[in-house]
Amino acid sequence: MHRRFTALTLTALVLGCCFAALAFAQDTQVAIPRFAVLPPHSIYPVSQQPATNLTQWKAAYTHKNVKYPFTMVGTNPKATNVTTTVPVFIIPIKMVYGSQNGNMTFDPTIANFGTLSTVQMIQGSPILSSNVDFVQGGVDLGLTQYIDAYQRGNFWAAVKTNTNYHVLLGTPTVLATQTINVTPSQGQVITNPFLPGHKVGEMDINAFDLKLQGFMQLFSQIQPNTLPIFVTYDVYLTSGGCCIGGYHSANGSAPTGQTYSYSTHVDQGSGVFSQDTAALSHEIGEWMDDPFISNFVPCSDNNIMEIGDPLVLDDHAYTVNGFTYHLQDLVFIDYFGAPKGFPVNRWLSFQNDEKNTCPGLP
Repeated sequence: MHRRFTALTLTALVLGCCFAALAFAQDTQVAIPRFAVLPPHSIYPVSQQPATNLTQWKAAYTHKNVKYPFTMVGTNPKATNVTTTVPVFIIPIKMVYGSQNGNMTFDPTIANFGTLSTVQMIQGSPILSSNVDFVQGGVDLGLTQYIDAYQRGNFWAAVKTNTNYHVLLGTPTVLATQTINVTPSQGQVITNPFLPGHKVGEMDINAFDLKLQGFMQLFSQIQPNTLPIFVTYDVYLTSGGCCIGGYHSANGSAPTGQTYSYSTHVDQGSGVFSQDTAALSHEIGEWMDDPFISNFVPCSDNNIMEIGDPLVLDDHAYTVNGFTYHLQDLVFIDYFGAPKGFPVNRWLSFQNDEKNTCPGLP
């Protein structure tokens, strides 16, 4: 699937808060599984010289004599052989809907996945724990986290000899739960379009992001060298209709901006959009390969290096400690026109599910 949503400017984000009621009729439209990207923005003053920036590297690939520069998290896999560990904070978001818009609360800190809360489920997942040996097409990429295994495969030509190269997420610190009381003009409780009989909450993405902007100001430990991950349970965001499973953004551009990520975690089921950790794997992968939403690519349907968008709903099951997690497949850099010699097995995606390069590639 090749679907993309790009948010409006900061001015439009603010207006979205004030006039959400005018746009709420959007939610009666047909539900489409998708993800969002908000360009770097902030309604709060941003330090131009933070104490420590996010660890990042810059390079470029050439396609048809045109250079496409990019910035990614970590160090250059061709020039270094080190492990980068990014400190992580999980911020649970409790979503409360009143009597006028559903009378339900969706809380990621209580047991929603068997005996596990959403937060506990995330902590034990292959995204945050090195508990799966990823072997793709007979090539062992390592006993590691999912996105690290993906990135090693993405630049396998270099890291197959640079065996110490990793980009890992640190053991997460769970910060205090934040609550959003969703107004009727911002969202309501609906039946999950992808799982009949189950309820989910909705909320306008612009109004939601304004809340996240404020929450980040509450925690002094959130700094540009860290990754705050906001999580909800059974909630989809909206913009022109349902359903957005997550997004990533930054308060400022490279190299000093504060990056952050949001994903929802929905009840499991065949074909369910954003089930358990599927949306989280999508957003953390895209944060890794385009942290500042600045890596432009020559595709007609998606002009930014969003590695998860081409394979929405292409989830793969991994069972760890009795729990079956679902991780979305992600495309490699050669999908966007980079030389095929970079990725493992000369594949176009981590699971070898993508058979074509991006539409419009010259």
